[in-house]
Amino acid sequence: MIKRILLVFALIAFTVGHSQILEPVKWKTAVEKISDTEYNLISTATIKSGWHLYSQDVPQDGPIPTTFMFDDANGAFKFVGNTSEEEGYIVDDPVFQMKIKFFEKSANFIQKVKLTGDVKTVNGFVEFMVCDDSRCLPPTEVELVFNINGSVNNADSNEVVAIDNNSVNNTLYGMTPKDITLVSGKIEEKKSLWTIFGLGFLGGLLALLTPCVFPMIPLTVSFFTKKGGDKSSGVGKALLYGFFILLVYLILSVPFHLLDSVNPDILNEISTNVWLNVIFFIVFVFFAFSFFGYYELTLPASWTNKTTQGENTGGIIGIFFMALTLAIVSFSCTGPILGSLLAGSLTADGGAWQLTAGMAGFGVSLGLPFALFAMFPNMMNALPKSGGWLNTTKVILGFLELALAFKFLSNADLVKHWGLLKIEPFLILWIIIFAGLALYLFGKIKFPHDSPIKKLSFSRIAGGILVAAFAIYLASGFMVNKETKTFTPLTLLSGLAPPVGYSWMHPSASTNNLKTFKDLKEGIAYAKQVNKPIMIDFTGYACVNCRKMEEHVWPLEKIDNYLRNEYVLISLYVDDKKELPTDEKIEVNRVNGGKRLLKNYGHKWANFQTQFFKSNSQPYYVLLNADGTKVLNEPVGYTPDEADYAEFLEEGLQVFKKQ
Repeated sequence: MIKRILLVFALIAFTVGHSQILEPVKWKTAVEKISDTEYNLISTATIKSGWHLYSQDVPQDGPIPTTFMFDDANGAFKFVGNTSEEEGYIVDDPVFQMKIKFFEKSANFIQKVKLTGDVKTVNGFVEFMVCDDSRCLPPTEVELVFNINGSVNNADSNEVVAIDNNSVNNTLYGMTPKDITLVSGKIEEKKSLWTIFGLGFLGGLLALLTPCVFPMIPLTVSFFTKKGGDKSSGVGKALLYGFFILLVYLILSVPFHLLDSVNPDILNEISTNVWLNVIFFIVFVFFAFSFFGYYELTLPASWTNKTTQGENTGGIIGIFFMALTLAIVSFSCTGPILGSLLAGSLTADGGAWQLTAGMAGFGVSLGLPFALFAMFPNMMNALPKSGGWLNTTKVILGFLELALAFKFLSNADLVKHWGLLKIEPFLILWIIIFAGLALYLFGKIKFPHDSPIKKLSFSRIAGGILVAAFAIYLASGFMVNKETKTFTPLTLLSGLAPPVGYSWMHPSASTNNLKTFKDLKEGIAYAKQVNKPIMIDFTGYACVNCRKMEEHVWPLEKIDNYLRNEYVLISLYVDDKKELPTDEKIEVNRVNGGKRLLKNYGHKWANFQTQFFKSNSQPYYVLLNADGTKVLNEPVGYTPDEADYAEFLEEGLQVFKKQ
């Protein structure tokens, strides 16, 4: 396990220092005929000098082994034995420090199969890992295709051919990017990084008010200002300490830039992954009960010991280790807040830079007080004394974590169409949680580390009244909108709660009961029939800003008129996990190089957005003419202002009419 953790850090260190995409292994396939029903499927790896590919059988705690998987969905063939491999080399691996079998320069892997039906091709993939003497690349998957068309002894003769983009796009979408006239110019990013920075800053302020961090402020400032030396030296060290706190949290966001550069929509894949959202739900519930005081979250004591030893180095390095120690020992309080920041950034409309902005805000907020109080020590006299209010802050955060946990369970439910956490149970759960928080503030509920309450303070009474009012506000979500015949969407829950149409009592198959197509070809055919312009809505079940637009901008009378009467609406969900038909499970070229196999409708529509419109954020709105061959104006993303969105729709409509 320790070696695997070291491997992860090695991968991060490697990818941070090397921005280019390395591909030291190339694969090609061949088929060797043995008899009329028996064939050898041969996979050949060509390995660049200095690199080595690992065997299918490696020791525990070693590297990821080479693994082959073959698609036998129709039962048209049977495996004869396991996949065989060459002898290779068994040496002491310098990276994993154990004897491991690997291959250099080239390697052949052979899987014998016996046909039981009519088979023309066998599809599969190989997962493998490669290293040189000092570094390793992350595990990689490569699709393999074997053509069963007679005896083929030369592996090169059956190498997988290049993908014809035009043919693939015509098959999937009935058009190619060349068929669409695009408006020139770069689309402006609507979502401000400063907003994310501000949210991170707010998270840092909350962390400061927890028992793990707040008592550290006077102790640390006193250490810098009183430890031998003049005042200016102490202030300088405190400023450096604050900067290093910021640096620690910025470093945490670096690996996500790697993910974003390797595959532009990988963060969307992560954020909409069903099981990852379920894991987030479990983790947030776990965090919540930690805040309630039932147990403490701590990182391994050995980490703290190592960083504490580093503090004794002195100088700049010693100050850095002091900042790192603070980050580690305060994890029980800051971890859940950072988890919220991470999960919030990994949304369909988020990304690595959003996470960095949030981490920067968090680091600035956490490090700034140490620098300020070192420069102005008298300000510390105004700080409240540590006491029971710090634990109260933790418990309040616990209730908020518990409420947010159901947002992630809702994401998984929406994507998989389980029908478990529809709008009714979601609102009921939130009402119960915030009613519980109100009772806690009024002193009716207590948790393990709460101090005895002799008299309710004004802040607790005022907070309890506000939270109780919010619980009543949540109950108003059960009022029915007579026009849309759905529950009333709540502005404060926009993007957190499921869509109001996702309901047991008042279901709506489309947003606001608008006529909506979820297939591109069907929508274009209808638009031609009625001669109306098209609005393509690139959206996602787990997209926060998509829900905000659909529930609070689209229902506005002016906007609703455009969407209901003037446009044909085509909503394409880039996180739809429903499997594609077999004939549409096609390998495509990525925009930034490489290939991918489209497995579900989310892959199909995400590929359409990136291939045709060079964008991968949602929501994303594109206005087209009736046959889908001309973009009417500049596409837009999240546009919460009614006037701006109406101007966008009106401009497209006028261009269409002039045609």
